[in-house]
Amino acid sequence: MTQSVVVQVGQCGNQIGCRFWDLALREHAAVNKKGIYDEALSSFFRNALLIDMEEGVVNEILQGPLRDVFDSKQLITDVSGSGNNWAVGHKLYGYQYREHIVEKLRRTAEHCDCLQCFFVIHSMGGGTGSGLGTFVLNVLEDEFPEVYRFVTSVYPSGEDDVITSPYNSVLAMKELNEHADCVLPIENESLFSIVSKIHQMTNSGKLGSTVKQNSLLTSSAGGIKTEQEKPFDAMNNIVANLLLNLTSSARFEGSLNMDLNEISMNLVPFPRLHYLVSSLTPLYTLADVNVPSRRLDQMFSDAFSKDHQLIQADPKHSLYLACALLVRGNVQVSDLRRNIERLKPSLHFVSWNQEGWKTGLCSVPPVGHSHSLLALANNTCVKPTFTELKDRFMKLYKKKAHLHHYLHIDGMEQSCFSEAISSLSDLIEEYNQLDATKSAPRTYPSRLKIAM
Repeated sequence: MTQSVVVQVGQCGNQIGCRFWDLALREHAAVNKKGIYDEALSSFFRNALLIDMEEGVVNEILQGPLRDVFDSKQLITDVSGSGNNWAVGHKLYGYQYREHIVEKLRRTAEHCDCLQCFFVIHSMGGGTGSGLGTFVLNVLEDEFPEVYRFVTSVYPSGEDDVITSPYNSVLAMKELNEHADCVLPIENESLFSIVSKIHQMTNSGKLGSTVKQNSLLTSSAGGIKTEQEKPFDAMNNIVANLLLNLTSSARFEGSLNMDLNEISMNLVPFPRLHYLVSSLTPLYTLADVNVPSRRLDQMFSDAFSKDHQLIQADPKHSLYLACALLVRGNVQVSDLRRNIERLKPSLHFVSWNQEGWKTGLCSVPPVGHSHSLLALANNTCVKPTFTELKDRFMKLYKKKAHLHHYLHIDGMEQSCFSEAISSLSDLIEEYNQLDATKSAPRTYPSRLKIAM
């Protein structure tokens, strides 16, 4: 069995990682009644590496109910933090802790029989997540060039309280463009709107039926009990559920299991265009309703609607390069085929990849659900997220606002900013060129005619 290693960087990365491990243990406990930490879980995730330049979140994890899950030797912490500064995380702490990071990564890799990929979880707006998180990505490419690098990146909202978050995000984007194999961008705004939507639907009584509490994507019910729920737990649980569904084929059996390296292999036709838009359905399950095929079909339809995307985007009105559907629960291959055929006419695929679908079936559903779906789309709808980020960056950069906080760090020069914005502009232009092909009439290659 293949193994993967989770690398949690910064406050956000460690909080999401903590929620992921908690919900993964809940899931395996529901399947394996004999013990929580079963073979499927322990052989898939040998361990995690926890990195943060402030001790708070990591200490909280080590003193909490999840302390036995993590190896205390696999922690790297400091006390002063990165001060929401990419340069401090990347240039200062990166080079200061490089040897420690390499040593701990090697130790973790040596415990794996067949290391398949590294999962890096971080945020883009702060200093440690964006700076040190992308530095770790560089280290992984240098030390383990053959191992896939999956990155889950949480992007800040436009109203973010960190004024320099556009700088941090754009500087980090350059590193993601160059060193990641696959990036799952997630926007705080989308997470917040999904949480609000779930609360609104469950509290308004409009559903006319009881909702299974442990079926909410925002729910921690059935997990390891904590004293009180943290402010971002509901949002972090959505990202944790994304990771649960993404890794389900490696942890459980299924009739059509999908290897993680197949995602990058099938969904990324161009190396730089490796940003996959994700959506999760259903958001909750009703307790007293059976699930006929109509509700199953609705789950597939929801996966392509803008309300279920984890970034502010509408993939239906943009161009698909490829799409993966990871289904869990009692769903047949025929259900998958039927829904792909039903949805295909309403989706725009590039002319050279009209059959660009990848499917996975895992027989074990998430806790509280009879079935669920994670859709991953390589789609040009991700472009507005990058364009908006570029605009916010330029507002600050034109005035040279707050640059001095970055330029006083050794190794940080103004050319780092111009190179980063140039890299982002090139990426946006590549998406523009693809979008331009959408309006062109579809041409089908002429078939070979057999002379009679």
